[in-house]
Amino acid sequence: MTQQNNLSIRHITLLLFCLLPISCYAQLDIAPEVDSGWHKTSSAIGSKAMVVTANKHASLAAISILKQGGSAIDAAIAAQAMLGLVEPQSSGIGGGAFLLYWDNENKKLIYYDGRESAPAKLQASHFLLNDNQPMKFFDAVIGGHAVGVPGVLKMLDKAHGTHGKLAWSMLFNDAIATANNGFAVSPRLHTLLNRTPKMSAMASESKIRQLFYLPNGQALPIGYQLKNPDYAQSLSLIAQHGAEVFYSGKLAKQIIRVLSKDPNHPSLMTLDDLRNYQAITRPAACGTFKQYKVCGAAPPSSGGTTMLSILGMLNQFDLMQYPTNSVAFIHLFAEASKLAFADRNKFIGDPDFVDVPTNDIIDPTYLKNRSRLINPSQAAPAAKAGLLHKPQAGWISSSSPELPSTSHISIVDAWGNALSMTTSIETAFGSRVLVGGFLLNNQLTDFSFTPQQNGKLVANRAQGKKRPRSSMSPTIIFNTDNTVKMIVGSPGGSRIIGYTTQAIVNHLAKNMPLAQAIAAPHIIQRNRAFLELEENRFKPAVIENLKQLGHKIKQAPQTSGIHAITFDNNTIIGVADPRREGFAVGF
Repeated sequence: MTQQNNLSIRHITLLLFCLLPISCYAQLDIAPEVDSGWHKTSSAIGSKAMVVTANKHASLAAISILKQGGSAIDAAIAAQAMLGLVEPQSSGIGGGAFLLYWDNENKKLIYYDGRESAPAKLQASHFLLNDNQPMKFFDAVIGGHAVGVPGVLKMLDKAHGTHGKLAWSMLFNDAIATANNGFAVSPRLHTLLNRTPKMSAMASESKIRQLFYLPNGQALPIGYQLKNPDYAQSLSLIAQHGAEVFYSGKLAKQIIRVLSKDPNHPSLMTLDDLRNYQAITRPAACGTFKQYKVCGAAPPSSGGTTMLSILGMLNQFDLMQYPTNSVAFIHLFAEASKLAFADRNKFIGDPDFVDVPTNDIIDPTYLKNRSRLINPSQAAPAAKAGLLHKPQAGWISSSSPELPSTSHISIVDAWGNALSMTTSIETAFGSRVLVGGFLLNNQLTDFSFTPQQNGKLVANRAQGKKRPRSSMSPTIIFNTDNTVKMIVGSPGGSRIIGYTTQAIVNHLAKNMPLAQAIAAPHIIQRNRAFLELEENRFKPAVIENLKQLGHKIKQAPQTSGIHAITFDNNTIIGVADPRREGFAVGF
């Protein structure tokens, strides 16, 4: 049963992309995927199953699979196939993902790493110019050299082999039919086509212009029936021949052919890179918050550990005494975030390449001690990473662009299996390289462009076969009896961590209804010189008082896309963030 609840707020203005070198990223705020205003909050109530995705077409495709007896992973495959069509700016089969899956029958949580990996030939200097200065933003982001080996299909195939109930071939039917028959361009897709820099003017990518723009160069208007027969053909091949056609068959050869001849920057990727890609199962990062067990994505994502760091520090405070939009709560959340991001920026990388102290940075005693650094009456300057028990001479803080586009999927099936999956192609429309009707990612720009600083190697430096650090934060939260309480995640680049953590705090610690918890004004502090507050959502007196505490305030749109499910006795509640076009549906 789907209910639409109107949240009225004025349309928020566009943020422009930064055009300065990557070395500026630590000082500058890089705008997220452009906002397209607020929408009606989509919420749903069910008793057996629930789906929340970024688009109505994807949610309906997924719920159809559940009604046919499919599992949560079956439904996620159908949703992802559809999202690559109707929300191509954010995710797709040319990207990567992290997935948490709760196997309710066996009471087991499995964490799947489908993050893109670097081509084997990639060097640490990949994004440096001849003078050892980092490339400019769009020079780095656009083109084949930014494309990592896509991981989402291999990951979904691996998960389906264990948790799937329906045949792989039938999971793509809705997306194939919609690609052939067409769908109405949504307001958000139109907005991003119209406002994303370097899209309509890309003379080198006629395929993108032909697919997304009218002959006069204008973005496809809202309501235009967009057909993508090339994507339908690609999905048909995948449905018939499995994921291997993407990694070693016809689609693999097509991908390599296009990347090797890319006119912007040819790729180093080879057929062997695609053939050798493996999705990985890893231990999830888990900790406690209040009476709940919270589990998220462990490295190479920084999402789970940084979220748990913030929650672990906030655990030391009585959060109920602080109103959500109060100066005290904003200050506390910001200072905890600052400390958590200091550890994140220094320590997190691909654990197959660097020694990541995952357990140390989420250790309850360590976080209790870190929380004592929070001064309730004064904002601290930039936080420093903590002192850990193991040697850390090789670690040095670093930054990377890490821009969204990203999408989050939350699903519960009729057997009680739960899925939290965050999926991405990086910046809006990825690398802008179109193959077989789908866009390829530009996730290699999530590496630190500078491999060393002051003679010390950066943990997140570029290396062949390595997976770049991410902030994707798919999360599943459990009650004390090991039943699922909440499924949550969001797009938003490195802001994902703040978006997801704040929704958890609002709902579980402050007892806010899920829709209210998601729509609450965002507070973002990533150990930067300024505290980000969602534009026009805070009272002037609150902002002035925060300044008196020493915070430098930056107000801007915050384009989260939080998709969450929570359980209230025998009722399942799903809610989609009103800041995008998400859709919740259950039965």
